[in-house]
Amino acid sequence: MNILVIGSGGREHALAWQCAKDENVQHIYVAPGNAGSALEPKCQNVILEATNNDASEHSAVIEFCQNNAIDMVIVGPEAPLVAGIVDSCREAGIQAWGPTAYCAQLEGSKTFAKEFMAQNSIPTAAYQGFTDAAAAKAYIDEQGAPIVIKADGLAAGKGVIVAETIEQAHEAIDDMLADNKFGDAGSRVVIEQFLQGEEASFICMIDGNNILPMATSQDHKRAFEGDTGPNTGGMGAYSPAPVVTQDVHDKVMAQVIQPVVDAMNAAGHPYTGFLYAGLMIDEAGDPYVIEFNCRFGDPETQPILMRLQSSMVDLVAQGLAGQLPSDAKWDTRPALGIVVASKGYPESSSKGDVIAGLPELDANNNNPVKAFHAGTAFSHDSNTDAAHSDNTGNTKEVITNGGRVLCVTALADSILDAQQAALAVTAAISFDGAHYRRDIGHHAIAREQS
Repeated sequence: MNILVIGSGGREHALAWQCAKDENVQHIYVAPGNAGSALEPKCQNVILEATNNDASEHSAVIEFCQNNAIDMVIVGPEAPLVAGIVDSCREAGIQAWGPTAYCAQLEGSKTFAKEFMAQNSIPTAAYQGFTDAAAAKAYIDEQGAPIVIKADGLAAGKGVIVAETIEQAHEAIDDMLADNKFGDAGSRVVIEQFLQGEEASFICMIDGNNILPMATSQDHKRAFEGDTGPNTGGMGAYSPAPVVTQDVHDKVMAQVIQPVVDAMNAAGHPYTGFLYAGLMIDEAGDPYVIEFNCRFGDPETQPILMRLQSSMVDLVAQGLAGQLPSDAKWDTRPALGIVVASKGYPESSSKGDVIAGLPELDANNNNPVKAFHAGTAFSHDSNTDAAHSDNTGNTKEVITNGGRVLCVTALADSILDAQQAALAVTAAISFDGAHYRRDIGHHAIAREQS
């Protein structure tokens, strides 16, 4: 079996790594991939047009699949999904795992998602949408702070501002509507009620009718320890999330996931692929949807897939056939991932810095700690201590190539042990401007210790 994984981040490295474990898989192409995916057995990076952006022209992907006997396409990031890559593949007779462009609007447009939730009685924060800055500011003045401002479109996980004061909220409106900080994504904003509680990520595989919940997880969005600082694409995650008790799990399935499946079917657009519900769980154990994503979360993918013992390839194949099982096999041990970010992240990122101290690749997958790559690339041939041999046999330096560079992920007997194991490996990794949080998992650790 030959597989094409579309994307370049830590999620795609983890998906390729997990799929490569399946003995029926011969070759995995990752487009465009990163230095980590290039190092994995069975994996090869390829450059294709329209695989990591919002272009609607997907002929290069289709041609590659046809010329390389691709049996299955797994789409990682949101932009190609919103642009209709799955629709294009299906029209060409290519098996692609992911939602159609219609369903991907749940992530592609905050306005669509909020209206969809209101129409289908899915619990979420009260909101209003605006294109006019003055009207948005007047609404903020009326509602007070804290309050949440979201860019309507895709903003690489950075288009959400949790404003603690009226002044911060006004500044966010100026950035998005007046100064065009997020481009077209911020030409419309959604302003939401600030919800109190503990966050959790609830990710499912859906084949149009059947639902397979993945292991629960919790993401840390804020840049700095103590959950402070600006929102990011995610500074770390762990699985499972203790806040998602069986009672909460049942509520999420009944009040959030099943209504999405039912409503999409009623609209004539069955939902297929991964569905991510970012949740706020209040003190009563009631879930509220903060956001929907139309793909596997990043960095949640890394700890979740570290725990997955079923074949991801088999699960996707069953999903494509409309025969998803209701559960999968999981390692009972928790997993935790720590994101190592580049200088300036999340406001900017640094590229070209040589990364030293990366752990050696474990071809047998026996190591309970794995460094998943995200914003990495190869430089010129090198003989330095930071050099690695890619799967072409060439020795090259691994360098930074984005904001979130690595996600060091560990399996252990407790969340605390997983955190300490991940921190030990993370501490040995260095590059100019590297920074990471040392408190990932603190909510779960506090629960363990109490």
